[in-house]
Amino acid sequence: QAIQAINGHTDMSAEEFTNMIFQKIDVNNDGELTLEEFINGVESDKDLMELITKSFDLSNVLKVIQNG
Repeated sequence: QAIQAINGHTDMSAEEFTNMIFQKIDVNNDGELTLEEFINGVESDKDLMELITKSFDLSNVLKVIQNG
């Protein structure tokens, strides 16, 4: 459910979405994403960067931090 909320693609299952992401950014194809692979992959893919940026709205976290 969380992945579907992030991806915004109602026509794509969470498994399909995850597989798509891994195909794009799992450079060494080991089925795992290192932090370096993730960062480089997101930085090099404009659409994925936009998706991640829109999906992680941290305004509520900021409010909690500001209110102590």
